[in-house]
Amino acid sequence: MEGSGAMNAAPLVPGETARAIGRWLNSRSLVLVGMPGAGKTTIGRRLAQALGLSFVDADQEIERAAAMPIPEIFAIHGEPAFRDGEKRVIARLLDEGPSVLATGGGAFMAEETRAAIRDKGVSIWLKADFDTLYARVRRKSGRPLLNTADPEATLRALLEKRDPVFAQADLVVRSLDAPHDHVVQALIDALAARVAAETAPAEAVAPPEIAP
Repeated sequence: MEGSGAMNAAPLVPGETARAIGRWLNSRSLVLVGMPGAGKTTIGRRLAQALGLSFVDADQEIERAAAMPIPEIFAIHGEPAFRDGEKRVIARLLDEGPSVLATGGGAFMAEETRAAIRDKGVSIWLKADFDTLYARVRRKSGRPLLNTADPEATLRALLEKRDPVFAQADLVVRSLDAPHDHVVQALIDALAARVAAETAPAEAVAPPEIAP
């Protein structure tokens, strides 16, 4: 789930903005979804720091629960067993909110997980184009679904399959090949705008006049 770019200080968030987002979330978590290489872990950690929330990486929690790295889970137990465990871990983490929760690239594909996130979280799609994703993932190992003879074609196929599902997220923020603090600031701006829209007092409506 890592992205690229230098690690800089987290953007400063005005205290009232952070508090307003916290009140709006209540017990819900901010759940980052998107393709491998979108930067969910790196951006998520910095977003959590900026908002004063805890950060949780679902993949790391899965590895901790299974006592083995994800590539070994795939190799020994297969993808269906991994996905079942992933659903259970994410459901547990949502129960422990609020936090910033980074999910694996395929987690949001499960309807059960999407329903749990709708119930107990706010989903944010970190959307990146193919070139950005491929430049990031080819530098890293440990991604079982891309361990193929043609990882570029595999990534294109995954992108085509998953993007329409990611589009169901509550918010969409572009994960650009830019300094991380730019993406984090875009996330904070999107959250602040959503909070303002959902918490603004409704305009007073005068009662209808009834003719005698």
